[in-house]
Amino acid sequence: MSGRLGLLFGLLLGHGSNTTELDDRITACRACPRLVEWRETVAREKRAAFMDWDYWGRPVPSFGPLDASLLIVGLAPAAHGANRTGRMFTGDRSGDFLYRALYEVGLASQPTSVSRDDGLELYGVRIASPVRCAPPANKPTPAERDRCSPFLREELGLMTSLRSVVVLGAFGWQAFLPLLGSARPKFGHGVEVELGGLRVFGCYHVSQQNTFTGKLTQEMLQDVLKRASA
Repeated sequence: MSGRLGLLFGLLLGHGSNTTELDDRITACRACPRLVEWRETVAREKRAAFMDWDYWGRPVPSFGPLDASLLIVGLAPAAHGANRTGRMFTGDRSGDFLYRALYEVGLASQPTSVSRDDGLELYGVRIASPVRCAPPANKPTPAERDRCSPFLREELGLMTSLRSVVVLGAFGWQAFLPLLGSARPKFGHGVEVELGGLRVFGCYHVSQQNTFTGKLTQEMLQDVLKRASA
């Protein structure tokens, strides 16, 4: 991140912070009643295949080193993925697709992500989302997105080595770009723009709707990750 942008975020924050303190506030958040009710209902009722799991059932903090030069921005935790495991993109097929690509381009220590204690490490990349709670039908409202955005804004202010961002999907694009200024370039897969001193890349989301239909392939995702991490 440029010194100019780092200073801007520091002014926006207005106070010191660290990821432990930030993560504590994220995981304790109950600001969106609809999301709180949904995530906790899912955690109680569970899915048959995961009945022996103790679901996380809370907002999910980011994953990866704070000094990462690359940030990946998703949408929101999956009900039986990160809402179950407590780690971004962990425990579902979307995560399988993403971590396989990260592993293939040298940004992850292993191609799978099944639980918080599976030994996975990320190299120079951090994963966040604009909405930290699992939403019904994977569709947070704009109000829920905006209520959650200060967490991501604060996190950006802490990532002083950040140089590039890969945004997965149009929702994430619309949520992330306002944090960098007033410019609103159109989302598209492979789009690359410079905003606020960062290189920002658009990529189709790793949802099953995209990966099962071939709208997003491993080659397409890996190409964006290689460009962003170069």
